[in-house]
Amino acid sequence: MAKQDELIFGIHAVNALIENAPERLIEIWCLKGREDERLLNIINQARKFGIAVQFMHRKALDEKSKGEQHQGVIAKATPGKVYDERDLDDIVATAQRLGKTPFLLVLDGVTDPHNLGACLRNADAAGVQAIVVPKDNAAKITATVRKVAVGAAETVPLVQVTNLARALKQLQQLGIWVVGTAGEAEQSLYDCRMHGPMALVMGAEGKGMRRLTRETCDELVKLPMAGSVSSLNVAVASGICLFEIVRQRLAQ
Repeated sequence: MAKQDELIFGIHAVNALIENAPERLIEIWCLKGREDERLLNIINQARKFGIAVQFMHRKALDEKSKGEQHQGVIAKATPGKVYDERDLDDIVATAQRLGKTPFLLVLDGVTDPHNLGACLRNADAAGVQAIVVPKDNAAKITATVRKVAVGAAETVPLVQVTNLARALKQLQQLGIWVVGTAGEAEQSLYDCRMHGPMALVMGAEGKGMRRLTRETCDELVKLPMAGSVSSLNVAVASGICLFEIVRQRLAQ
């Protein structure tokens, strides 16, 4: 396998790649003897696009996946597009052209690939147009992220920016209201009006947002916590916040 190629594991992740970017697929390896409907659909779609399909015993697939849960299917693909701050203007403009209210999720310092995968899944479900992350000290798209995201890594752009505070200012200049989540905030999430163009900023679990990120936000909100725990997992918290925004927009 060439150095730049990627391995993608799991039914949802491979199926999403076939549906959204079949030109990236080089080859698919499937579990020999497995004939359920979901896997057969992947095989038929792959052959439709002229993608080679090989059948292997479980041991061979396990060796290729190096411990990852592959669900009987692994794809080899060329790398996807890498997004950076130069793409933000186009992402916002495309949303507006399609009649959608710009809606972005910003993750500051989230390094766990499982959390990033879950946040991508949340973002896709909530209609977020992109996730913005710093290039350094942040999780990147990996096979684990793609599998946890169950296809959302192919539909939600991950924009990696050199300077997160500067990227937030860029969004503000585009008319995006930047709302950060912080435990020390005085205003509850449920008291904040979130109808217009918005970027929701989530910090890493425990550390929260970095100082400069926090200072760049237009507004800070908190999730009301009634129990003894002081914070939620960032993937859980992002899901709550994103769908509160969705709820308010639908009500509006």
